[in-house]
Amino acid sequence: MHTPTPEQTAAADAFRAGTHLVMQAGAGTGKTTTLAMLAHAAQRRGRLGRYIAFNRAIARDAARKFPAQVTCGTAHSLAYTAVGRNYRARVNAPRQAGWRTGAALGIDDGMTVRIGARKVNNKALSYTALRTVTRFCQSADSAIARHHVPPLRGAESEALHDQLADLVLPYARKAWADLQHRDRGVVRFEHDHYLKMWALQEPVIPADFLLLDEAQDTNPVVEQVFSAQRDHAQLVLVGDSAQAIYGWRGAHDVMTGFDGEQLTLSRSFRFGPALAAEANRWLAIVGAPIRLTGSPQLATELRTLPAPEAILCRSNAGAMVEVIRQLAAHRRVALAGGDEALSALARAAHDLEAGRRTAHPELMLFESWPELREYAEHDPAGRDLLPLVELVDEHGTAALRRALGRLSPEDSAEVTVSTAHRAKGREWPGVRIADDFTGPDDLDDHAEDGTPLPGPIDTDEARLAYVAVTRARLRLDIGGLSWINGHPAGDPCPGPAKPPGRRTSGPREE
Repeated sequence: MHTPTPEQTAAADAFRAGTHLVMQAGAGTGKTTTLAMLAHAAQRRGRLGRYIAFNRAIARDAARKFPAQVTCGTAHSLAYTAVGRNYRARVNAPRQAGWRTGAALGIDDGMTVRIGARKVNNKALSYTALRTVTRFCQSADSAIARHHVPPLRGAESEALHDQLADLVLPYARKAWADLQHRDRGVVRFEHDHYLKMWALQEPVIPADFLLLDEAQDTNPVVEQVFSAQRDHAQLVLVGDSAQAIYGWRGAHDVMTGFDGEQLTLSRSFRFGPALAAEANRWLAIVGAPIRLTGSPQLATELRTLPAPEAILCRSNAGAMVEVIRQLAAHRRVALAGGDEALSALARAAHDLEAGRRTAHPELMLFESWPELREYAEHDPAGRDLLPLVELVDEHGTAALRRALGRLSPEDSAEVTVSTAHRAKGREWPGVRIADDFTGPDDLDDHAEDGTPLPGPIDTDEARLAYVAVTRARLRLDIGGLSWINGHPAGDPCPGPAKPPGRRTSGPREE
């Protein structure tokens, strides 16, 4: 292991003092190495701890680096031991279509209601009821409420959402009651269900200290349990608030506002000074508490890359565009995370194009392809679907589905296409940012020379951009983010930016 940096030494000293800690660790700054230092220091003092990871793969990797006195796992593994094992008979039940579950809850097959200009059928109602339960399980709330009902594409307004909630809530509450039965039930029992049941019991986790990794992406239900341990255990939160990109999925940045000593890790071992400067532009825009220093031994270049090892996209629709382009250039293409999401989107587009409604959650409220096209072209909330619409109109869905069948495994591919969300935690030698990272809309005001003034940069978009640019080690082509070079907020500056504007459409990794 390398000689600890002054920041890592400061973290070790603060940990030995026994205070609660919040460690802001920028991209590539040796977060896991630092946590392992703390764990080994605790071992020498006979302290027992738990490391709570974002997923099982991270927990397994940490277990190889941490001493045996630190148990590595996820919040779900803790909940399963306490509660989930009592539901073994239901956890691995066969999957079934959501509308079948909805029918068992009383949503009749063929049921259709109108919400505004949209017709909501039994499949959409069933999906929304089950999704409502999932959102409740990810929250810190004690009962299902209106705000747990997810918004649906094409019916985003508050008035329409209120109508939807009135319809859905009785079925969602019936589904939650069904899940309380250990041996029988009509709703498929998921891992988030026993996690919520465990949290409602207000559990005490036996440990001298708890290490919560990727704290910026913590669900409120996990935050609630973790924070409740502070009277008997030392709490250490580590993560990067600037990488909090899962708010649309219910995650919450527990690091912001947490009562504990604030520490930073800002020396990146992943890339050089030039890329650190690019990252710092985005950190300034989001008002992050850290700025990065690149490793002087790494000469990371920012330049055009005709053949990068990875192309990062904002949305699944954008990823589909890049897959088609790279296959047309005769490159072997892999898709990070597999092609399931894109294939489902292509099948949904095919159904709409053929005049059939689809059960795809993103497109289920649209009755035809022209209706979806109008939404994508004229509604700000549907702007991220425009690349998909243009691609289908140009090539047809059959060509898209054939292209997805030509994908290669990552270990034999020349280029990996990924959404920025799926790229989180990964890195490549050379990265190009895709064209679907579009800049903010212009304001109605104009400069003295008559040119329109660019609008404020949305915080969520800037965080996603920060994640994307920091995936490169040696070469970065900012591509679709090059609009930042002409934006007033793009000037490199050490201080926090002005409050960013409000987004008009959610991040759609799907």
